[in-house]
Amino acid sequence: MKLFDQTLRSASPDHAELVRRYELYRTLVEFFAALFFIVGSIFFFYQSLLFAGTWLFLIGSILFAVRPTVRLALELRLTQLPVPDEFRPYGSLPEASAKK
Repeated sequence: MKLFDQTLRSASPDHAELVRRYELYRTLVEFFAALFFIVGSIFFFYQSLLFAGTWLFLIGSILFAVRPTVRLALELRLTQLPVPDEFRPYGSLPEASAKK
């Protein structure tokens, strides 16, 4: 299977459930990254909170870097799940048969 193959997202109920879970993780990462950036921006208005605001920006930046990592982890995991024969396109061979 290939990475970023959209047909894998719904190749079986297990695939669909995995996509649902990873989308939840990615959404949570995006939410917290945005939250840290917003709070960090507000902190920059106050000299006494400048140091904390800088740390919030750094944490938000790291979370924004985690986002594509979650996507890649999903894609790698999707390629490892077996695809049942009834979900394979007509004429394609199961991976075990194709390797012989």
